[in-house]
Amino acid sequence: MHTTLKGILAGLALSSALTLGGITVAVAGDGEIVVGAPISLTGPLAGDGKEQEWAYQQAVADINKAGGIEIDGKKLPVKLVVADDESSESKVAAALENLIKVQKVDILLSTHSGPMNIAGAIVAEKYKKFYMITTCFPFEWQPLKLKYSALFFFHPGPGSEVPFEIWQKLPPEQRPKNPALVTEDSPDGKGFGAGFVAAAEKYGYKFAVNDPWAIGATDDSALITKLQAANVDAMLVFGSPADTITLIRQMKELGFSVPYFHGWKGTWTGEFHDALGADSDYVLTDGFWSESFPYKGAKELGERYDKEFKKDSVTVGAFYANAQVLFQAIERAGSTDADKVHDAILNKEFKDTVVGDLKFDETGFALIPSVATQWWQGRHQLIYPNGDWTYKPAPAWDKR
Repeated sequence: MHTTLKGILAGLALSSALTLGGITVAVAGDGEIVVGAPISLTGPLAGDGKEQEWAYQQAVADINKAGGIEIDGKKLPVKLVVADDESSESKVAAALENLIKVQKVDILLSTHSGPMNIAGAIVAEKYKKFYMITTCFPFEWQPLKLKYSALFFFHPGPGSEVPFEIWQKLPPEQRPKNPALVTEDSPDGKGFGAGFVAAAEKYGYKFAVNDPWAIGATDDSALITKLQAANVDAMLVFGSPADTITLIRQMKELGFSVPYFHGWKGTWTGEFHDALGADSDYVLTDGFWSESFPYKGAKELGERYDKEFKKDSVTVGAFYANAQVLFQAIERAGSTDADKVHDAILNKEFKDTVVGDLKFDETGFALIPSVATQWWQGRHQLIYPNGDWTYKPAPAWDKR
């Protein structure tokens, strides 16, 4: 592990002038627990970041309303400090350096997206600050064998099977005949893409088109022309909100639509619906959570978000639960010391979070199911797992 970490840290080009040689904070000072979080407040993932920041703020407000986190018989309030990571893997390290060295935070919540969270976890490891993660694939994080982070998320293997599970339950005439796979050219895209290819083979499908997708592309006409020529009737798309919005707008301009369009990463945000309006109808999304989950506090959290923003969310529950786990772990440990928090999470179970009960294994990973919803009139309608919404195939653009 040490050799691997040294190589990755060198790749991040962290300045030796910023090295502290490791910091361990046993208990928060000044009568409060200071929690730091790098969040994408600007850049292509800002839509995700806004929901994440709101969820963390709500979790902090709720724990403080209950009196705070109990340590040694005394309840301490929680303070949240946020640093903008600018949606950039290269900026996460700087954001965390600021939180740890300048803001003097005691412990950390994660940002969003796998590569960014890997970079964040490595910096946290260097400074011995515990980093509680969601939204990172375990195949990226587990091989590093980091001591000072834990993760809950879905696995790309089972997650990649979700659209095929949905197709299996459709009437035969609605099942795709010529699906296409379009994934961004990134580690997450390649990882999920491999999962989709394996799932397609398992369920008896073959992709008519399977092309990497340049991040930040402004002209998708060549790709769309290729999809049209292949008579594609379903698309599985992994890309950012900005890139997916561009793709759909250009599909409409060129008069190309498919009955089944299922997006990961780029279609679930409120930003996606706000940009496309009624054109987001029929689009399927991934997600990490639903307010219709039968778990303690899920419905109330969803209603709170809806009341403030007049829309729903399929992510805020996961981010809120991330904070719930961290706060419970601090209380169990009686400390923000990274080693003690590690011991309070690994091989332990956390009950009654808004994503349900979480059981962390010996590596610090807990599995949650991937969610599938369909946009309809500005709302996420839950299809999978155990949703009560009936899938609606999209008609041609001029028939909507």
